[in-house]
Amino acid sequence: MRTSTLLPLALLVLLPSAAQADIFKCTDADGRITYTNDRSLGRGCVRLESDLPVSSVPAPVRRPAATTPQGSSSPGAFPRVSPADQRSRDDARREVLSNELAGEESALAEAEKALAEQESIRHGDERNYQKVLDRLQPFKDKVELHKRNIEALRREISGLR
Repeated sequence: MRTSTLLPLALLVLLPSAAQADIFKCTDADGRITYTNDRSLGRGCVRLESDLPVSSVPAPVRRPAATTPQGSSSPGAFPRVSPADQRSRDDARREVLSNELAGEESALAEAEKALAEQESIRHGDERNYQKVLDRLQPFKDKVELHKRNIEALRREISGLR
């Protein structure tokens, strides 16, 4: 019985050492370092000691600094616009936004009028007040949409130079 218990214990002791493999640090032609257990993957492979920590995350690739050819557009070389041209563009934009604001204000007035009309009407099948609220909700949503649009247009107009 003694030999039958020693044999499995001896096998268990030998299993972890059988699972270990040699680790190689390989450097390719570009200077990138790779760790592997297959020595044939690279030429500059060196066997590492087994007690050294090995990172399995590859190092970030170093890219050479990109040189911009002359004549390319870099942030400092953006085309400049004369102040008069910029002023005319801003004036045109302000006019477009003002027209949109006037249109939204008239649409808001119409939406508020339609909401007031619907609030004054009471259908016979609407004994439950929730039915009234459900019927009025699209009109309220339209009023809120126009109010948000007007607010956004005013913010945009105030941001112009």
